[in-house]
This record gives sequence, structure tokens and C-alpha cells, in this order.
Amino acid sequence: MIRNLKNLLIASLVASTSCAYHTTSNLSPPVKPVKPFTNSESLTSSPTSTPRVKRVVLVHGFLDTDSCFKMLRRRLEGRGFDCFVPSLKPNDGRGGLEDIAAKLKRDIDVRFGPSEPVNVVGFSMGGLVSRQYLQELGGATRCENFITISSPHHGTLTAFLYPSLGAKDMRPGSLFLNNLRKTQDRLKPIQITSYRTPMDLMILPAKSSIWDCAENLEFPVLMHPLMLISDPVLSDIEMRLMR
Repeated sequence: MIRNLKNLLIASLVASTSCAYHTTSNLSPPVKPVKPFTNSESLTSSPTSTPRVKRVVLVHGFLDTDSCFKMLRRRLEGRGFDCFVPSLKPNDGRGGLEDIAAKLKRDIDVRFGPSEPVNVVGFSMGGLVSRQYLQELGGATRCENFITISSPHHGTLTAFLYPSLGAKDMRPGSLFLNNLRKTQDRLKPIQITSYRTPMDLMILPAKSSIWDCAENLEFPVLMHPLMLISDPVLSDIEMRLMR
């Protein structure tokens, strides 16, 4: 089964992606709705505009490395952001997501200091690790924007295919996810956006990426990892961080 999961990941990397998108409704009253930006708006925005908070922490996902953010990092650095992509170790979460989040806090504090404001972008598992950092380790007090991309906020059935403690944390109904749900009110001061694709084969069911704390945006990208190279997705993230 694990071999099949790896084959699915490889297939996802070479699949093509769609550029159309639309917004979805939240499960509870949403934050103030904002129209998604298009690439043309990104290209025509003022070249003299600067982000309010220039520091961005990009948190990769399960079995990923910092290279998964290559395109987004290049775009953000071109906009004047200072991007930090910590390497989550072990990247299969064998020590549990709480352990990875503690290491994430340490790395952020070393890079940016303990209190300087930051934006946080988490992909897949990285969104849950980021939530643990923000909600349980004090990160919310310094976070301006929190963005998750294809993160299993309510768990994913594919987590049953891998035996690590981190994978168990991502299973629906896990103690880790239940604890996060209890403390998510700590994120209220933060602008939160959750991106998803209804064709996600790694987040099952795909609607697990719909989060009542966030403005939820749906892009019909063909597969999970392609969210990080989809131009409409990256353009929207770029413009939201520039505001």
C-alpha cells in the first residue's frame, strides 16, 4: 500500500493543472470575503508596493523538502519578502507533529528572533505543524497572515497508509486534531486563508481542507502537489501577502 502511495505522488508531479478557480462557502461564518486575485492583477500591481510584513515562513509537507516551495519562494523574494523554508526533520513525522512544531518554533526564533512579525504558509502536513506552532507554542501572537495549502484540517484517510506517529496525528478523529480544534480560537486576530482542490487524491476526503477559521478558496488543480506550481494559486497567495 505504501508503494502505491509513493507511485501516486510521483504521478501527481507530472500531471497537468487547470487554471480556473472559484471560491467555496465556509462551514461557519467566514472572515471578511476577499475576491481571489488573478495573475494579470499580479503583473499589473504597483511595482513600488511593499509588503507590510516582509518575513515569510514556508512550511513543507509530508515526505517533502524545502525544494517544493521553489516557485513560490522565487516569486515572493522578487516582491521583497525574506523567505525562510525550514527543513522539517524527520519529514515523515515519525516523532509526531508536536515534535516537529517544537523544532519549527526553534528554527523560526533563530532566523527571525522570538517576536518579530511573520507570515506563515503551510503546505499539506505543514499546515497542521504550523497550526500547532501558532496555537500551542505562542506563534499566533506574532503572525500576520496564515495560509494553508491542501492541508487536512479534519484529517485524511491516506494517513492510514503510513505507520509514523505523525501520520497517525493526521488521521480523522486523532487526539492531535481534536486538541487543535479546541484551541483554534487563538488564531482569531490572524488573517487566515485555506486553499484546496476538489481533485486532491492525498487529502481524502478533499473537503477536509475546508476550515471554518479560514476564507476557503477552491482551485480545480488536478493533483495535490501541483497546488504549489499552479499559477492562479501562487498569484493569489502573492497578492494576499502584499496587502
